[in-house]
Amino acid sequence: KVDKLLLWVNLEICGTSIYCRRRRMSDGDEAARRRTAAVTEYRKKLLHHKELESRVRTARENLRASKKEFNKTEDDLKSLQSVGQIMGEVLRPLDNERLIVKASSGPRYVVGCRSKVDKEKLTSGTRVVLDMTTLTIMRALPREVDPVVYNMLHEDPGNISYSAVGGLGDQIRELRESIELPLMNPELFLR
Repeated sequence: KVDKLLLWVNLEICGTSIYCRRRRMSDGDEAARRRTAAVTEYRKKLLHHKELESRVRTARENLRASKKEFNKTEDDLKSLQSVGQIMGEVLRPLDNERLIVKASSGPRYVVGCRSKVDKEKLTSGTRVVLDMTTLTIMRALPREVDPVVYNMLHEDPGNISYSAVGGLGDQIRELRESIELPLMNPELFLR
């Protein structure tokens, strides 16, 4: 009440100039408050927009992954529903379109390749599946033997002398009698 009374007194004393100045200041405060509210609202909308963009991006990535998985499943399903196929091994490529493949049953064929198969993977020794009717390469197969197992099968005996092998005296003597002796002294075994 005191402020209002002072305002009225000031208006009466100084005239309308003070009233107008006071009103302009309150209008400026109101405009500043509206601007601040608008900026705050804009920031909220911008943050919401970025969140929606992130959700859309994630949804698109999920859709892309789902489509890829769907296509792979479709290919697998078609393979299962198709007529039996022949397994073979690529011997060598003739040109960009044709390859020589040895079928598991024995004969060799000059064959083409399905468009979805990566031709760069079809090198000598690659296992493939051939369509029974058209003899077209339908897909490349993984190696028949696991590489780790294959490396375990390969054994390099190295240069180990008989003296380094302990506890096998009888077996070493048998080896010398049956293998080394005929090779080193063949005249002993002539009739």
